[in-house]
Amino acid sequence: MIRFLLAAIFLVTSTLSASAATPPAAAAPLNGQWKGPLKLLGGQITVVITIVPLTNGTYYGALDAPQQRISRMPVEVDLKGTDLTLRIEQAGSSFVGKVLEGGAKLSGTWTQPGVKSAMVLTRSLAGAAPTKLRIAPPYRESQVSFQNPGTRQKLGGTLTVPAGEGPFPAVVLLSDSGPQNRDVEVTGYRMFGQLADYLTRHGIAVLRFDDRGVGQSGGVYANATTADLVSDAQAALAFVRTRPLIAAGRVGLLGHGEGANVALLTAAAPGRAPAFVVSLAGYGQPGYNVLLRQQGEIMRLIGADPAQVKAAQDVYQRTVSVIRQTADDAAARAKVVSLLSGANTGFDAAMARARAVQLTSPWARYFFDFDPQVQLAKVQSPVLLLNGTADLQVSARRNMTLLHRGLRRAHRDVTSVRLDGVNHLFQPSPAQWPLVNGQQQATFSPIALKKIQDWVALETKAPGIPARTPAKRPAAEPKVAKSAATARPRG
Repeated sequence: MIRFLLAAIFLVTSTLSASAATPPAAAAPLNGQWKGPLKLLGGQITVVITIVPLTNGTYYGALDAPQQRISRMPVEVDLKGTDLTLRIEQAGSSFVGKVLEGGAKLSGTWTQPGVKSAMVLTRSLAGAAPTKLRIAPPYRESQVSFQNPGTRQKLGGTLTVPAGEGPFPAVVLLSDSGPQNRDVEVTGYRMFGQLADYLTRHGIAVLRFDDRGVGQSGGVYANATTADLVSDAQAALAFVRTRPLIAAGRVGLLGHGEGANVALLTAAAPGRAPAFVVSLAGYGQPGYNVLLRQQGEIMRLIGADPAQVKAAQDVYQRTVSVIRQTADDAAARAKVVSLLSGANTGFDAAMARARAVQLTSPWARYFFDFDPQVQLAKVQSPVLLLNGTADLQVSARRNMTLLHRGLRRAHRDVTSVRLDGVNHLFQPSPAQWPLVNGQQQATFSPIALKKIQDWVALETKAPGIPARTPAKRPAAEPKVAKSAATARPRG
């Protein structure tokens, strides 16, 4: 996922969405979700802002706009006392205001091209309902920690093990870009919490853990590249293989978004490979192309005209070119500041300098040149590729198809399925969400859950899970799994 100013630039990913702001002066840091209406021409939409404090004193923020099918859009958080600034560069927007009533309200002004409106966001309690998943589960659950031997940092997580004698197959969950906790909670939707609960109830042990610098995990997330996170995945695999009741030879990886690419890189690395890999919306295109395409998609979604899109992409291309050609970070930052200041981006000097630092970070430099195709021939594990047809951030056609073809070209065992009407967070259409206390509650696609369970059972031949006859592997193009409701056109 990426960030950009609507009329100017699209350059930064959610890996960098933790602000470099100074630690907050308030006694209690912001932590939670705030919801409120945003008035636009022709009506209004509901905006949800999630803010999470990180262990280094900065914040990670994300924006959701369910009516526009926007999820996990990165937000820069700058809190000084009760003065709050939120910058949503992927939407070319900002919120400037005050923290009121001890954090119960955020009151200020929302600004985006053509719109300037007063806005009040109130703390949401939407996240309370999903905790019911964790009440007296019919399996064993323990809080665990393990160490990455290379970085010497501790990572904390939750291990769930099915009831019974075992040994059980197991899977390690790897999150999408951006520092996230073990449940990957977005607007009350616990993506990994729901996934772990379902798989464990169906005979598969699951380890999910906090990303670097989040919750019970040490380290600093902002400077870690996709390749760096492979060592965290390897440490998690090694840890799970040593646990009682786990079949050490049947431990695999499941990654979402960037986490899917981390899983594939781990399966291609020297040493003991995971028993299997499940990719949920992994990138198949080079990082540069992914960011360029996402820029245009999001800008068009929020109403930018073709001239604005072209201008923003031009700045993007020129900025990346400068960074690629300038190895020294200080020199590259000076050039980027000059480019942004002279390109009518709307940045003041301080914003341009902050952006230059982010764009020359190890993560950004790596991702600009990251090509997922390069390591596919070295993947040593069977792979399941899943993507939703309603995913606006990682197009199935542009990404899953490329991964599928690359793995097949290298004669790797790969199964690919497109899930009709499912978005980037693997949620089906809201019309299919269950009612909880009279309100619809976001849920992980039941079809996706069953696909994952069946495929892992087939690959690991897990005891206690009925085996089935393997389906014929698609030779070229992925198949499409229809939802239970009437099929909807792609977004």
